[in-house]
Amino acid sequence: MKIFRNPDVMWREEDEFKEQAYKGLGTGEDVAEIGTSILLHAGRMHSLNILGTEIWKLCDNRTIEEIVSALRQSFDVEEDVLREDVIEFLKNMKEEGLIHEE
Repeated sequence: MKIFRNPDVMWREEDEFKEQAYKGLGTGEDVAEIGTSILLHAGRMHSLNILGTEIWKLCDNRTIEEIVSALRQSFDVEEDVLREDVIEFLKNMKEEGLIHEE
């Protein structure tokens, strides 16, 4: 199954916070609470952290395995842990109507 972003979702990256998150990753800080992008859909706003933002950007006709493979190049996380995080994130995004599968 290929994953796609919902084209009705408006989104933008927050460059200042994205830079802050990547700096924190480089020094080993916990950056999970830093919102690096905002999604707007159906009257709701969603803030994504750096991993969520990168997963979101990869929802462009890729499989879960392709997304995990691409993320492994940027994030120093065990593959099984990353895969579980990606699957859980995508499940939540699908429930919110932010992505779909084909």
